[in-house]
Parts: sequence; structure tokens; C-alpha cells
Amino acid sequence: DRAERIERIRQAAYRIRRNALDMGQVQGQGYIGQALGVADVLATVYTDQLRFRPQDPHWPDRDRFLLSIGHYAIALYAALAEAGTIPLEELETYGSDDSRLPMSAMASYTPGVEISGGSLGHGLAVAAGMALGLRHQGNGARVYDLLSDGELDEGSTWEAALACAHHGLDNLTAIVDVNALQADGPTAGVLRTEPVTDKWRAFGWHALRVDGNDVAALVEALDELRAHRGSPGVLICDTRIGRGVPLLEGREKAHFMRVEEHEWQLARTQLEEGLTR
Repeated sequence: DRAERIERIRQAAYRIRRNALDMGQVQGQGYIGQALGVADVLATVYTDQLRFRPQDPHWPDRDRFLLSIGHYAIALYAALAEAGTIPLEELETYGSDDSRLPMSAMASYTPGVEISGGSLGHGLAVAAGMALGLRHQGNGARVYDLLSDGELDEGSTWEAALACAHHGLDNLTAIVDVNALQADGPTAGVLRTEPVTDKWRAFGWHALRVDGNDVAALVEALDELRAHRGSPGVLICDTRIGRGVPLLEGREKAHFMRVEEHEWQLARTQLEEGLTR
């Protein structure tokens, strides 16, 4: 049932956001805004789209989810805890010495993390290699790669996009989180990338653009991309930094966010109030 499907994802997105807030409080700061903004995307992918086994992260037939943007690790850990791949209580160790959950995602540390991201512009090329390799093996698994709009500043991303289209990698879906903010300021001011959708189409991709905080739109678009054949697909998601917590949505310098100790519980309260509306 579609309504039940959407409500299941919505509830998962709430828990991902709550998990991210819990981890953020451990450090008192971090990429909280991005985690809140992309939670609906991750909930849709992990709850509704991805084929995986939580207790067997190296299952050969799993779909691969690549976090190209390594600083979004807090968001991915929150999703992996929701998916059952890492224990919920382990989130308390986020960013601590000897933790399996470093502040930037590393495949050698964390179950369910496919690549070590961080140096932006590498993820899509790795995804292309994985998708091509799976096709040569006759493996029907899919590859998903989460990028940011800031990562579109990197020329290597577009080189990889050309290669994906050239090889007709229809087992690959790129997801671009467009929150319009980078470390150095608004994306439009750092390096203008619009019209983003037209660019991907010009590079030979089946491109869709949706409100990345609209679960129903995400489900419809990802269903379409999964069914598409003949070329790779990209879903461009317009998201809002801090989504679900009004206290944080309008905060300045939101790329790497400092949250005061007394604000964490208020953030959780606002998040819960939003779920009931």
C-alpha cells in the first residue's frame, strides 16, 4: 500500500534525524544541518529501495550505496543504525578515539560503508567502476552514489558522468543533494552550476529533479529511475539544511554547525512536534 509505504519511510526519516542529533550532541558540533536535510533521501533509499542484508554487509548480491561526500558520515551512520547494520548504542561513540564511526566516513572502519569519501569528486568514478564490474559479472545488484551540489564543482565528477553514459550503466543511480550551501558560502556564489538538470541530460543521463524532503516524490522518482533502461539515472534533490528542526533551519554558517548544550533538547522537541503535525 502506497500510503503505508510512505508513512514507513517518514517514520524512518524521523529516527534518522533523531539519531543524527544524538550523535551531534556527543561532539557539540558537526555536519548536523546536512544530516537533517538529507534524512528523507536516506530513509527512502534504505527503507524502500536498497537490497541488502544488515548482518552481512559484504553479501555479494547487495546493492551498493556509496557516500561520495564523506563529511555526511553522521547522516549515513544514522541511516545504518536505522537499517540495523550497526548497533544503535554504538552511535554514542561517534567521533571518539578508537570508534568505528569517525567524523568522515571510512570503509575500513565501519560496516555498511562502501568507500572512504572525503576528497570530493571521486565517488562517481568509483561507482562507475563498481557498476561496470557488476555488469561484467552478471550480477543484478545496483549502485547508488550520493553526491552534493558542491561536488559538481569538481571536473572529475563530470568525467565520470561521461563514462557512465558512454557505457550505458543503467544499474547506476546518482543522487545529488542540492542544499545550495558549501564550506565557502552559497553554492551559487562559489561556482554557479545551474541549470543542473539540463547539464546531466546533456551528458546522457536520465535526470529527474524533486523536492528532496518530499517522501512521496522521492519514492515515485526512485521507482522510475530503477525501472529505466539504457542509460544511467540521476535524482537531483533540493533539500533544506536543518530540515525538521526550525531552530537550526535558519542558522547562519550552517555548513559546519555549532549547537549549544541547552539547544539539543529543544531541537529534539521540535523534531518530535514536526512528526505529529
